[in-house]
Amino acid sequence: MKLKNLVGQRFKERPADCVIDSHALMVRGAYMKYVCNGIYSEFPTLRRITAKIEKIIREEMDAIDGQEVLFPVVMSADLWEESGRYESIGSELLRFQDRNKSKMVLGMTHEEAAVHLVREYGQSYQQYPFMIYQMQRKFRDEARPRAGMIRVREFTMKDAYSFHTSQEDLEQYYQKCYDAYNRIFAKAGVPEVVTVASDSGMMGGKVSHEYMLLTEVGEDSIVLCNECEFRANMEAAETIVKNEGKNELQPFTCVETPNCKTMEEVCSFLQTPVEESCKAVVYQRNEDDSFVVAFLRGDYEVNETKLRNFVGAELHPAEITEDAPLVAGYIGPVGISEKVTCVFDSSLKGISSLIAGANKEGHHVTGLNLERELRNVTYADVSKVKEGGICPCCGKPALTVKRGIEVGNIFQLGTKYTESMNMQFADKEGVLHHPIMGCYGIGVGRLAASICEAKHDDYGPIWPISVAPWEVHLCCLRPDDEETKKVADALYEALQKNGAEVIYDDREGVRGGQMFADADLIGAPIRVVVSPRNLKENKLEISTRDKSLSEMVDVAEGLSYILDLKQTLFQRIADGVR
Repeated sequence: MKLKNLVGQRFKERPADCVIDSHALMVRGAYMKYVCNGIYSEFPTLRRITAKIEKIIREEMDAIDGQEVLFPVVMSADLWEESGRYESIGSELLRFQDRNKSKMVLGMTHEEAAVHLVREYGQSYQQYPFMIYQMQRKFRDEARPRAGMIRVREFTMKDAYSFHTSQEDLEQYYQKCYDAYNRIFAKAGVPEVVTVASDSGMMGGKVSHEYMLLTEVGEDSIVLCNECEFRANMEAAETIVKNEGKNELQPFTCVETPNCKTMEEVCSFLQTPVEESCKAVVYQRNEDDSFVVAFLRGDYEVNETKLRNFVGAELHPAEITEDAPLVAGYIGPVGISEKVTCVFDSSLKGISSLIAGANKEGHHVTGLNLERELRNVTYADVSKVKEGGICPCCGKPALTVKRGIEVGNIFQLGTKYTESMNMQFADKEGVLHHPIMGCYGIGVGRLAASICEAKHDDYGPIWPISVAPWEVHLCCLRPDDEETKKVADALYEALQKNGAEVIYDDREGVRGGQMFADADLIGAPIRVVVSPRNLKENKLEISTRDKSLSEMVDVAEGLSYILDLKQTLFQRIADGVR
């Protein structure tokens, strides 16, 4: 490929609306172009990268007996009504009507379509197990698209669905997919991706894992233990708090706390540590706006996913109006309205005396002992893990919280969709059962952007050779010089004949600095410079994009040197595959 023919224009200035580096570099380097909020067109450079990612994924899916299919982007709402998700999913699902007034949706995920495709096929146990997968565009109407390809509304996804006759069979296949995903990310040049236990969310199922690329710009909080192998998404990490001996039992007393509405203000006013307080965080159920109050230790925060799962309903932050059965700023568990659902976090367990709201304007209570005042208190884990918290695996106070980008996920779905959509198979005795499903996803564009985020410098991406748009970037300085152009052209032809992917820059009138800047933005792992100065000594300048190598090589040996270097870089990728 000649660079002068490559569609897309590279530029130096960082776009003002690009918050993270990968977004800025992929815009500057002509990988993608903004169309509207969360939607981008992709230039040829990015398409070459995503095609290689898809090839890696296909190889691994085919190796574990996956069969590629293709589901439609547009689906009838009937399928989603069958599963029950047409109403249960919020505005992320784009609903519309066609010209015949039929209800339709844009696919944001394809569990329903997968069951629909195979439910007639899978009527006998003899057809199982099997796995189908696709590469497809999807649309999810994200409320806050950000960070370029990291969080978008329209995206390409590899999703796979496996079907099994037993939980044991699913678990065995789940492990195969788990291992295949590790190989996919290693082959893509990011073996540092870690696996964490996660919450299944709207997908359903009890067992799920996410594959996270640890980076400070990530949206997800990842909990890791410094003493053992424990890793979990913040949404799924168990919070363990030990409060034994926190304080002594005190008499229950109502005290005046003027102009103190936050727990920090109250504790400061009463000169009591915030760790000895019981704060209230208020939500409302989406379905009927009824109130749910989470009570937790004052220094902890609510984990909304845990709370939602415990309550069994979708929630939103409450709006406390004058006619609400709550006194804003002074909410406590004693004397609260029976119309309110109260949830007590386990961070409160074992504290003898607490400060809490008195459900009376301008007043709080001290000496609150939940077991004494309320009796039969049930505690639930609905709080976020804190830095330095106790590890649920090894029991040591060694938890740390880091940021990460989710690049893949796998779920044991169970029979959530096959039951609701009435997919059944007959066993050997003719007894009907619902197949058990697994689900396995990778965002292709997000993975490309995540690799860029993990592998870049101030000048551009440093693409691993397995996904790089081109393996070799050949720069011909001074193409107006006959000898220089002749050597560069010959090397270009020889590299192509030997299977190397080359982007060749022989633009006339372009200075070397501009050529090198464009080469940095394109990020090919091997760079070859042919120039009149070097040819005086019969040399080529060969270097790697990561600056780990820079050599002057005889022209006659250039081809074999480049091909050997290419093989070495691929071998490094292979060595990282588990």
